[in-house]
Amino acid sequence: MTTRERAHARANNRRAAQFTELWIAGPAEDLAVMIDAANRTGRLVFVSAPTPMGGDDTRHRRYLRLRTR
Repeated sequence: MTTRERAHARANNRRAAQFTELWIAGPAEDLAVMIDAANRTGRLVFVSAPTPMGGDDTRHRRYLRLRTR
């Protein structure tokens, strides 16, 4: 591995370590509280639109991307 390739790999690892991505599921009211808390702390980077779980399940799921630092 060349020096340039090592530097590129290290930079990519640092960028990836800055965020955590997760799916959350629950009632719409609970999701709103969690998203509001993440937004107030400044960690919220991206949030998807609510998606129904389907079937008889009344919960919704959302994808979140949060800053780790």
